Amino acid sequence: MNIKMEGIHKSFGPNHVLRGVELELAPGEVHALMGENGAGKSTLMNILTGTLTYDEGVIYIDGTPKTFSSPIEAELAGVTFIHQEMNTWQEMTVVENLFVNKEPKTAFGLLDTKEMNRRATDIFKRLGVDLPLHELAKNLSVGSQQMIEIAKALMTDAKVLIMDEPTAALTTRETTKLFDIIEELRKQNVAVVYISHRMEEIFQISDKITVMRDGKTIDTKPTEETHLDEVVKKLVGREIDDYYPKRTPTVSEKTVLEINGLTRKNAFKDISFQLKEGEVLGFFGLMGSGRTEVMRGIYGIDKVDGGTRYLHGEEVKLTPENAHKHRIGIVTENRKTEGLHLDFSIRDNIALPNIDHLSKGLVDKKKEGRYVDELITLLTVKTDNSLNPASSLSGGNQQKVVLAKWIGLKPNVLILDEPTRGVDVGAKQEIYKLINQLVKEGISMIVVSSELPEVQGISDRIVVMHEGVISGTVSKDATSEQIMTLATGTGGNKHA
Repeated sequence: MNIKMEGIHKSFGPNHVLRGVELELAPGEVHALMGENGAGKSTLMNILTGTLTYDEGVIYIDGTPKTFSSPIEAELAGVTFIHQEMNTWQEMTVVENLFVNKEPKTAFGLLDTKEMNRRATDIFKRLGVDLPLHELAKNLSVGSQQMIEIAKALMTDAKVLIMDEPTAALTTRETTKLFDIIEELRKQNVAVVYISHRMEEIFQISDKITVMRDGKTIDTKPTEETHLDEVVKKLVGREIDDYYPKRTPTVSEKTVLEINGLTRKNAFKDISFQLKEGEVLGFFGLMGSGRTEVMRGIYGIDKVDGGTRYLHGEEVKLTPENAHKHRIGIVTENRKTEGLHLDFSIRDNIALPNIDHLSKGLVDKKKEGRYVDELITLLTVKTDNSLNPASSLSGGNQQKVVLAKWIGLKPNVLILDEPTRGVDVGAKQEIYKLINQLVKEGISMIVVSSELPEVQGISDRIVVMHEGVISGTVSKDATSEQIMTLATGTGGNKHA
C-alpha cells in the first residue's frame, strides 16, 4: 500500500497543530517520523487512521484520494495504529483484550475460548513473551500491557503499521524481538511508520526519516544519508551540546532517606540503601526486576510486608497522604492513570499538590495562576492556555505537567520513575538540566530508568536490581558491561 499525505492542515480552535504537512509511505519501508512533543506526529497519524478529520489537504491511498471515516475502517483496509498511550481494558483479561469486538465463535454461535487461547499463545510466542492469558490487565506492568497492544496489531492483516513509541516500556530483549518482527514485516512488504525519541533505534531500523517541527515537515531523507547531529538540529532548530549536562556533584555525607530490609511478597525482598542529600541515585534493572514495585512500596502506594524507612534519621510509616506532608514526591511510571486527572485543567493538575499554600480558605486564583505559569515556563509545557484539560496535551507534555506539580512542592526527596519516557530529545535535556538544578538546591532524587545510558549520564551512584533483590550498587563510572552483568544476575552482589 502506497500512502501520500499532501498539505495536511489541522487546527483545534486557535491552535494550529498541522501546517501543510507532507508524508509519503512505500510498501516494505520503515519510515521514522520524528519531532518534539507537540510537533504534530500523533495528530497526523490520527488523521490518517480516521480518528480525526483534517481542515485542508489530500490523502492518496495507492494513488486515489481516500479518507478513512474511523479507525475501524482504516484497520479493515490494512492501516493499524499502535498508540503510545495504552488502550487496554483494565478489568478484562489478557486474552479478552486481544479479541475485543473480534471474538471467534463456534458453529453454535458461542464464544470459541479454545481458539482464542490458541491464537493468543501463538502471537505471544511469536513476540517471545510469556504473559498469563487469564490475568487481568490491571495487574500487569506497563511493559506487559504494551506487549498486548503490539500483539493486537500483529493479529490484523496490516499493510501499514504505525508504531508510536512502541519500545518505551519494553525490556532490551523484548525490543530486540520487536525489531526482528519489524524486519519480517518489511520482507512481507508491510510499511511501518516508526515514531520514537530513541535515536539509536531510529538509525538501527529505519529506511527513511521525516522530521516535523511546529506542525510542519522540515525534511525527509534516507537514513543512510543523514546523521545524529543533523537530525537533532532539525528536531529542535538548534544544536544540542552535552546531551547529559555536566554538573559538579553536590552529594553530602548527610543521609536523607534510609531504607532497611523493605520486603513485599512476590515483588521484592530485603531492599536496603541510603539516599544522601543532593544525590541523584539511579535505579536500573530489566523488566520484572522490581524497580517500580520498590518505589511504590517506599512511597506507600502498595503495602509492604516488612522493613523500615527512615527520613532524616527518624522512622516513618509512609502513605501517599503523609509522604506528601513529609515533602516526598513521586512521578509514577504510568502518568495516564496515576499521575494526572486527564479531565482536569492543566492548572488544576499542577496546583493540586500545593493547594494548601495557594489558599487561605479559598484559593487565591491570581497566586495560583502565577504559580502555574512559572512552572509551565520552567518546564516548557506546550499549551496555549493552562485552563485546557490535561488530556489535550501530547504524551510528553503530560509528563512535564506531572513533573511540574511535584517540583512546585519543593520536595526534600523526589522519586522519578521513567521521567523521560515518551519525551523528545530537546525536552529530555531540559529535564536533565532541571534535575541538576534541583539537586544543586539540596533536593535528593531517585531516578528509575530502563535506559542504561540515561542512568549512567545523570546518576551519582546506581543501584542495580535483579529478580526483586539488589544485585549491586556501583559508581557512575561503572561500565555498561558491569551494570548489565548485575542486571542479568550473573555478577553476584557487588558494590563499586
